[in-house]
Amino acid sequence: MTGTILIGKGDHPCELLLTRANRHGLVAGATGTGKTVTLQTLAEGFSRAGVPVFCADIKGDLSGIGMAGKPNPKLDQRAHELGEADFAYEPSPVVFWDVFGQQGHPLRATVAEMGPLLLARMLELNDTQEGVLTIAFKLADDEGLLLLDFKDLRAILSHVADRASELGAAYGNVSRATIGTIQRRLLMLEQAGGEEFFGEPALALADLMLLTPDGRGAVNVLAADKLIASPRLYATFLLWLLSELFEELPEVGDLDRPKLVFFFDEAHLLFRDAPRALIEKVETVVRLIRSKGVGVYFVTQNPLDLPATVLGQLGNRVQHALRAFTPQEQKAVRAAAETFRPNPRLKVEDVIGQLGVGEALVSTLQADGTPSLVERARILPPRGRIGAITAEERAGLLQRSPLAGRYDQAMDRDRPMSCCRAAPPAPRPAARAAAARRRPATATPGAAPPCPRPEPPAPAPRSRIPQVSRTQDNSQDGGGGLGGMLGDILSGRGGKREGVAESMAKSVARSMGSSVGRQIGNAVLRGVLGSILKR
Repeated sequence: MTGTILIGKGDHPCELLLTRANRHGLVAGATGTGKTVTLQTLAEGFSRAGVPVFCADIKGDLSGIGMAGKPNPKLDQRAHELGEADFAYEPSPVVFWDVFGQQGHPLRATVAEMGPLLLARMLELNDTQEGVLTIAFKLADDEGLLLLDFKDLRAILSHVADRASELGAAYGNVSRATIGTIQRRLLMLEQAGGEEFFGEPALALADLMLLTPDGRGAVNVLAADKLIASPRLYATFLLWLLSELFEELPEVGDLDRPKLVFFFDEAHLLFRDAPRALIEKVETVVRLIRSKGVGVYFVTQNPLDLPATVLGQLGNRVQHALRAFTPQEQKAVRAAAETFRPNPRLKVEDVIGQLGVGEALVSTLQADGTPSLVERARILPPRGRIGAITAEERAGLLQRSPLAGRYDQAMDRDRPMSCCRAAPPAPRPAARAAAARRRPATATPGAAPPCPRPEPPAPAPRSRIPQVSRTQDNSQDGGGGLGGMLGDILSGRGGKREGVAESMAKSVARSMGSSVGRQIGNAVLRGVLGSILKR
């Protein structure tokens, strides 16, 4: 491992200092100019330096990073000319993720973790509807109800509607019509597949920061070709993940290398039609997450896709070609040229339009924190495969994943209805079938064994349980737990809807039966983007 990552070479080598890699970066350029290959080269470099990476695979062609590249004399010669002495075709240790659970490990969050601000953006709510959603979250926080999935969210919204007149004095006016609109938006999101994202087991951030026994960082690849069909869902999900890193990771200051590098592809989707309040909070996260040891690299077509206040935080830049055929595009080229430290040997404004595929203007931060002179450079080819992998190859990598079995089975912390009633009803055939589907599948031959889970903690003390009906209160015990142990990463080589009362009762049982639920009943703090502070 060295202290630099070779990006390419112009008159001089263009290297990224690992000590400055958490000063964030930008990879920009028109479609077809080589941004994805540059992203792959950077991700491989970080991985070899012991830095875990998270990136989204929009088109499916980034998945090749998990397989060794096919020998190519031209690439061999290019790498040699650019000064990469130890260039060899090799795979990176890759972990595939997929919100829908089809091309990678399912990636989930609880509704409570998402928070009202980001969920409102995901649902495209207006200010009034967002305010009512915030009231629902506040009520759940105050009454100790842990919101895990869509069933819980629907139940709390119905709960708020039933208590609208009572809640008005303490929380603000609530309209049943507004609740109905939010419920319809939830239905639309559910039809688009968004329901798959909410639930348990929720992502443990430590699983994004794994290392191989030989010290390489895991490359986490999110299969986003389906997710990108809902741009706001895609952008909100990545923003939630970024905010979770910001809220949960401790302050570490300046390290010799980042703890994690986060590539935000199609970054313009994050800021499109975003309210000013949200943009300001994103700016805050980008500005401060550096001290948590996280580097954020935005990938987009034009630097002007990003707000000036965010663009000013990006110290390491790789600018591929921009095409300028209209006055507006020409203005964008001039603006992009002005963001670089001038080089007397280059007229940047002209060069941007002349760059070929695999060429870029590169400027990185030097040891003293100042940007280097911009260089016209040829980009180093990646060591992994350029292009997509087959379904069979992906299945093999998933089978050998260190996280195989940990997230694959959705978990429903439903308790018997005796938690909220005097006697449990007889299980329905549909419920028995659903329970059978939730049983863990047998281990796949050759797959890494699932990580063991600890025993559940002792039952919680008796406590009053909030009910949908304000005329009834019950008390019961509950028990439950969720946990997992990190393992070493291997080298990369349909049913009936529940009633409101039943859903609410299950939500109560979940909250009262978990240590998180007991904590949430005491005090809830939410961070800058509305996610729960767990520390």
